Amino acid sequence: MFQKLSGVILKWWGWKSSGYDTRALKKVIYAVAPHTSYKDFFLGVLVRSERGIRSNFIGKDSLFKPPFGFIFYWLGGHPVDRSQHNNMVQAIIDVFNKNDHFSLAVAPEGTREQVDKFKTGFYYIARGAGVPIVMVRIDAIRKEMQFSEPFWPGDNAEKDLAFIYNHFKGIKGFVPEKSIL
Repeated sequence: MFQKLSGVILKWWGWKSSGYDTRALKKVIYAVAPHTSYKDFFLGVLVRSERGIRSNFIGKDSLFKPPFGFIFYWLGGHPVDRSQHNNMVQAIIDVFNKNDHFSLAVAPEGTREQVDKFKTGFYYIARGAGVPIVMVRIDAIRKEMQFSEPFWPGDNAEKDLAFIYNHFKGIKGFVPEKSIL
């Protein structure tokens, strides 16, 4: 029911999703960019539902506080205390290793503000957990979320991260001036 309703809402909103069908992947990291607006979250939830994807996400802990925090938990969220410097990468690798099915959607920029490079935690999580990265472009010009083929990180982080960055280069999000250069 939610899947069809999400498809209707996306169509009404003028958006569509395209690309690789990820439902057969048991474990995956979705790198979603550019992240320029709060609207990205709602669009992502709709596309996730419309495609029949089960995924989790991490968010700043303040989102998970009452009165509306339960919604973020219900949607698959896990709070992160960004004031603490702990080994988040290893903690998430451990979650992947403990579960037969787990997927994580992340915004590689780590913020809705414009950045000139990605944070690299998502890459090292994928590499450490031995899971692929599916790059999801939020193309607000075409009103389309585009899913790439799975990308398996190798041993050359610099080369891999350049490939990932270039995949998103030039794509304009909801707030074009905050999109990746």
